[in-house]
Amino acid sequence: MRLGPILAAAAFATLAAACSPSQPSQTSGDTASAPAAPALSAEEKQKLLASFPAPYNTADLANGQAKFGLCQSCHTITPGGANMTGPNLHGVFGKTSASNPDFKYSDALKAAGFEWDAAHLDQWLAQPQTFLPGTKMTFAGLKDAKDRTDLIAYLMVETGHTPK
Repeated sequence: MRLGPILAAAAFATLAAACSPSQPSQTSGDTASAPAAPALSAEEKQKLLASFPAPYNTADLANGQAKFGLCQSCHTITPGGANMTGPNLHGVFGKTSASNPDFKYSDALKAAGFEWDAAHLDQWLAQPQTFLPGTKMTFAGLKDAKDRTDLIAYLMVETGHTPK
């Protein structure tokens, strides 16, 4: 019997489970992860979505989740989730840029000093290197405005954002 395909399948399953954004994990350097908020039902997510300002209140969360697939190789969104190549994004809305003490940001992002909100994130996601020259983020950008809106709304719902 050949073990190569079996071992490859087992390794893939382990990797997929480790990279899943729904898996709780700890931030680097923490000894205890943040308490996980109870997962919202689909109905609760839609209600929260409806409370956001336009155009986010009518976004397609399923498309946003699909677009987050482009992000999850570098970012987690779970409470207390690990920093990876990029920082954990849970609770990012309303925070000052480069404010996660457990992540090593580029000098450009440290100097930026803006507060993360939907407008900044939209510009960032369109073309990170153009929006903030000197960023370490290598993502080429998400060109479609509707995809960015859906992704931002998904992040708002999944990372604990509440509209002001």
